[in-house]
Amino acid sequence: MTPIPDPTVRPEQTSELTLQNRTRDMHLMHEAMARAHMQQLHHQAEGERLARRVVTARRLKRRAERASLRARRALAVALMQ
Repeated sequence: MTPIPDPTVRPEQTSELTLQNRTRDMHLMHEAMARAHMQQLHHQAEGERLARRVVTARRLKRRAERASLRARRALAVALMQ
C-alpha cells in the first residue's frame, strides 16, 4: 500500500521526513539490539551466580561430611579408652 502524496508538502520536505524516519528507525534498532544484549548478559550472569551457589553448596556439604566423620571417629576413640 503506497501512501498518497500530500500536495501541500514539497518534495524536499518528503525526502527530509523519509531521512528522519530512517534515522529514527536505525536509532530504535540499535536501542533494541543494546537492550537484547543487556538482557542476554543479565541472563548469563544469573546462570553464573546459580552455578557458583551450587559449587559453594557442594563444597560446604563435603566440609560438613568431613567434620561429621572426624566427630564420629573422635567419639569412637573416646569410647574405646
